[in-house]
Amino acid sequence: MEKPLASRVALITGSGRGIGRAIALHFARLGADIVVNFFRNRAPAEETAAQIRALGCRALVVKANVGQIEDIQRLFEATEAHFGRLDIFIHNAASGYNRPVMGQKPKGWDWTMNINARSFLFCAQRCVPLMKKDGGRIISITSPGSQRVLPDYAVVGASKAALEALTRYLAVELAPYGIHVNAISPGVVETEALQHFEAFKREDLIAKAVAATPAGRLVTPEDIAGVAAFLCSPAADMICGQVIVVDGGYTLPVR
Repeated sequence: MEKPLASRVALITGSGRGIGRAIALHFARLGADIVVNFFRNRAPAEETAAQIRALGCRALVVKANVGQIEDIQRLFEATEAHFGRLDIFIHNAASGYNRPVMGQKPKGWDWTMNINARSFLFCAQRCVPLMKKDGGRIISITSPGSQRVLPDYAVVGASKAALEALTRYLAVELAPYGIHVNAISPGVVETEALQHFEAFKREDLIAKAVAATPAGRLVTPEDIAGVAAFLCSPAADMICGQVIVVDGGYTLPVR
């Protein structure tokens, strides 16, 4: 089987579970060595790493809170020390306080913006020295909440809007170095993260989301992984600074 990402190194933040885990495993199947990043829960990250190694690829597990600048530095230092290079960076780790606008507090704003948006800028800066020689791919994982108003999503939505703006600015500045920067915006994805949204804790609301999706099902983490792999392929060389929506048509109808 052809492995188009053989000899490549990919760092995926928040890759112990959910979308990040699916991307890590998909890229390993394509031959990439993986840096698995986690913040709180080591066990799922180690399990992901074990599956990557079972696929015949190398895996490095690094604990780092990307909301902290010093942790970003340590994450990239560990990557360079272990692999000596970086070809792909996926900014997947995200957090936030889901509550109404009037219930938001400065601490929640800083926490959310630092992890979701600020970290992308400073991670990208650390990518450049490792990618400048041979080029590379940087992908941010955003959300429809960057453009649309979702329940209790104000601060996360603002952070995702900032993330998309940074994607465009980075794409223009880094393209001359052969570093391609794009974003993926998933719709409602079947992951554990849905349990953090009050609106999706009831099964009937998940069923309603499925019914409202023209494609007839929710997006899976594997759907996102496939698009990420495409953006890391030569076929995507001229896609620059774009937000690729992967939602089965969920956001298209006017409701």
